[in-house]
Amino acid sequence: MLKTASYTLIILILLVFLLPFIYTVSPYELNPEKILEAPSLNHLLGTDRLGRDMLARILNGGQTSLIIGFLSAAIASLIGLFVGINAGYFKGKIDKSITILIDLFLTFPTFFLLLALVSYIQASSFVLIIVISITGWMGMARLIRSESFAIGNRPYIKVLKLANVSKTKIIFKYFTPLLAPIFLISFTFGVGGAILAESGLSFLGLGVNPPQMSWGSLLSDGKAVIDIAWWVSFFPGLMIFIVTFCLMQISDYLQSKTNQKEIQQ
Repeated sequence: MLKTASYTLIILILLVFLLPFIYTVSPYELNPEKILEAPSLNHLLGTDRLGRDMLARILNGGQTSLIIGFLSAAIASLIGLFVGINAGYFKGKIDKSITILIDLFLTFPTFFLLLALVSYIQASSFVLIIVISITGWMGMARLIRSESFAIGNRPYIKVLKLANVSKTKIIFKYFTPLLAPIFLISFTFGVGGAILAESGLSFLGLGVNPPQMSWGSLLSDGKAVIDIAWWVSFFPGLMIFIVTFCLMQISDYLQSKTNQKEIQQ
C-alpha cells in the first residue's frame, strides 16, 4: 500500500506541474459554445459553466493547492520544531510559558480560527500559507516537546550539559537527528491537513481570489451545477481525496516504523 500511495502521489505532483507544458489549453479561455460539456475526447474532464477546460483548470488549481499545502506544512513544522525543542531542552519557566502559549492556541478550534483570520485579511496564496502555518504548529510542538524531555533525560545528554558543551551544538548534533522521524511524520500529516484547510476555506469563498484558482475553489464553483454537471465538482474533489489519502498512508507507515524502532530500543 505504501508503494502505491507514494508512486501515486509522485505521479500526480509531476503531472500537475509538468503536464501544463504539454497540455497548453488555457484554464482561463472562455468558450460560450462549450458550456458544461461532459468529459469527451475534446475535453477529457469536461468544461465548466463558462466553457473553460476542466483539465487545464485542475492542473492550474492543483499547483496552487500543492504549493500552499507543502509550504504551510513546512513552516508550521519548523515553528513546532523550534518551539518544542526549546520547551523540552530548557524546561522550567520557558517550558511553562510555551505550554501556556500552545494551550491558548489549542483553546480555539483551528478551522474557526482560520475563518476568523481570513475574514479580516484579503486572502491570497501568501496570506493562506501564513494563516494556515500560524494555526497548524501546535500539534508538532507538543510532540517535539514530549520527545525532547525524553532525550534530555538520557545520560549522555546530561554529561554533555555538565561538560558545558554548547547548547546549540547539543540541540543540532544530538536532538535534531533523533527528532527527524517525528518531524517527517508531522510534516507529511500536516501537508494533507493544510490542503484540506485551504480547500475548505476556498469552498466557503474565503480562499484564493479569482482569477487564481485552487482545487477548493473549483470544487466550490461546481456546487451550483452539481445536479446537471457532476464533473465540475467531482474531479477537483477526487484530486483532494487522492492527495490527502496518499499522504495519510505515508504518514501512518512512517509512524508505525518509528514505533517499531522505539520498541526494539
